[in-house]
Amino acid sequence: MIGLGTLINAAAIVAGGLAGHVVGRLFNQEQQDALTKACGVSVLFIAIAGAMSGMLQIDGGALASGKSMLVVLCLALGTVVGELLGIEDAFERFGAWLKEKTGNGDDAQFIDAFVTASLTVCIGAMAIVGAIQDGISGDYATLAVKSVLDFIIIAVMASSMGKGAAFSAIPILIFEGSITLLARLVAPIMTELAIAYLSLVGAVLIFCVGVNLVWGKTLRVANMLPAVLFAVLAAYLPWGF
Repeated sequence: MIGLGTLINAAAIVAGGLAGHVVGRLFNQEQQDALTKACGVSVLFIAIAGAMSGMLQIDGGALASGKSMLVVLCLALGTVVGELLGIEDAFERFGAWLKEKTGNGDDAQFIDAFVTASLTVCIGAMAIVGAIQDGISGDYATLAVKSVLDFIIIAVMASSMGKGAAFSAIPILIFEGSITLLARLVAPIMTELAIAYLSLVGAVLIFCVGVNLVWGKTLRVANMLPAVLFAVLAAYLPWGF
């Protein structure tokens, strides 16, 4: 069944959010803050591993780094576009609307939990590649693996930040569902090099999410999202990075 992977992913996020919310009620505020920072540190190291795998390579028996200019250009251009479009503000307005419509008006962390969780589960190559595979052949294996990871991540986030994290299932349904429906159009664009570039820049954005979890909201990560589009476009430039 085409689209099953997206449904599984969304269901796993909701389940993780509910599980985390139940467990989170057992912790006091200080313990929840500590758990948030622990989650942030985990996200940081996951992102660092992803970024380093894309930037480091063995050259003549020595470890060499590359693609620094790719990261700089994509983040700079992406942030400019994102700031002009006001993506972060749109995310927060939608989060505020959800907060009121779902009867969570007294949850001070709802919007932050929703935005942070949404960025964490939506950014990355697994969501795009998995949705393409699901749309073309009905193979949802990649999204099934992602669902397990997302369940754990959202459970931890919901236990420390609140049930707003569970509503990240909505952006996942829209994002992965759209790619699944348009898979035959998107697939030719996502070459091996384009996926590699997207994975690298996506890992850097996930690192930024981790920074916000550990040190408070210091980066407007949603406004940096267009960077992944520039990463894909960079794969078609006549020179390499």
